[in-house]
Amino acid sequence: MVWQPRGTLDDAQVDTLIDMIEEAEEKAETPFNRYTDLSKLDAVGLNFDYVFRVSLYRRIIYGDRPAVKSAFYVTDRPTAEVAVTHAVVAIDSPLMVKVFLDRETAADWLGVSVCDLELDR
Repeated sequence: MVWQPRGTLDDAQVDTLIDMIEEAEEKAETPFNRYTDLSKLDAVGLNFDYVFRVSLYRRIIYGDRPAVKSAFYVTDRPTAEVAVTHAVVAIDSPLMVKVFLDRETAADWLGVSVCDLELDR
């Protein structure tokens, strides 16, 4: 699953993403990895408490399902703060979250090509 939000990352965008992920997880026959490209954002309108609560919620809801990888590509401090917060909350859970400063390393970790991560071709 690839997600590349635009504009301002806010509570509503994240809530929509969570709904999409949970629906996809229910329908999927096998677990799937995730890639979030935060490089196209104009701004981040999330506060720490919200990011922490959502991350903790995802950790609890995902439960003891099989491990999946979730890669975040970040290009600035605000996007890195969101991704790192999620990664820290997910430590020691089946949600293996890593933050990347380049797409190539993220693609390697996910075991896909960089082209597989591109929505804008």
